[in-house]
Amino acid sequence: MPSTREPGAHTLSPRERRVPSTGLSLAVREYGDPASDPGTPHVVLVHGYPDSQDMWRPVVKRLCAGGMHVITYDVRGAGASDVPAETAGYRTELLVDDLVAVVEATVPEGARVHLVGHDWGSVQLWEAVLAEADDPRLNGRIASFTSVSGPAIDHVAHLARNPAGRRVRLLRQLGHSWYVLAFQVPVLPELVWRAAHRPLAALGARLEPGGGPADGGRDVARNAANGVNLYRANFLRGTRRPSGRRTDVPVLVVAPRRDPFLTAVTSEDLDHLCADYTVVRPDAGHWVPRSDPGLLTGLVSEHVLAHH
Repeated sequence: MPSTREPGAHTLSPRERRVPSTGLSLAVREYGDPASDPGTPHVVLVHGYPDSQDMWRPVVKRLCAGGMHVITYDVRGAGASDVPAETAGYRTELLVDDLVAVVEATVPEGARVHLVGHDWGSVQLWEAVLAEADDPRLNGRIASFTSVSGPAIDHVAHLARNPAGRRVRLLRQLGHSWYVLAFQVPVLPELVWRAAHRPLAALGARLEPGGGPADGGRDVARNAANGVNLYRANFLRGTRRPSGRRTDVPVLVVAPRRDPFLTAVTSEDLDHLCADYTVVRPDAGHWVPRSDPGLLTGLVSEHVLAHH
């Protein structure tokens, strides 16, 4: 009878640490030995809203089984990481600082890293990738980027400013992303999450069997209530004043066909943003790292090895 153990389960023992970054500290886990082989790929996985780094466990097991050095961390305001005191503490430039701090603490000096982000993890990594050419901390340090279900804020602005030929598709997308505007309302979204976190998580599980935001416990309520500030601090500000930056970093955009929050229009017309990109549309949902980790690991591994 075939084994039901997940790949690499017996070797999944992370080294945990606190990494300081811009007035707070982040909870970081590191898997594999970065010094064991100079050719080992270094992969940083960044989770989205309202998750924590725990969501990556099924993917981490598979990447580690492939011999990769893997780093995950709880973003500010989530999991075991510190919580900013105000909304401005969630701005994307500070999220980029967090990434830099984690990479400098876990990856050998001068080694390049492969970035993988899901949902808001992808949104914030787009900011780092687009800053790479001008930021001396990142320049030449990013080998590749895999974006999963999380568009760049600059790209959202571009689509809004160039609606010709896709107005209906953009209106449909607006209906799917209504919560972005709802989260701008003060106080109320936090109260709703804290009072109704279990039914909201159950609704997510019904929208996407096998996926959804974790288990609906109090940790998810805390992550969700804090993480609302990611939207408040960045989306309106960023879409009003897009940076106009462009990247040469090789990008893989994973845009699942059954994503209830993002439609295909969000992966259109990426030429203004990327010189080297590929879009794949697997038959999966928004939380593909949890619902189909084997599929996502295969896509990530292929992209990483092609650009290592």
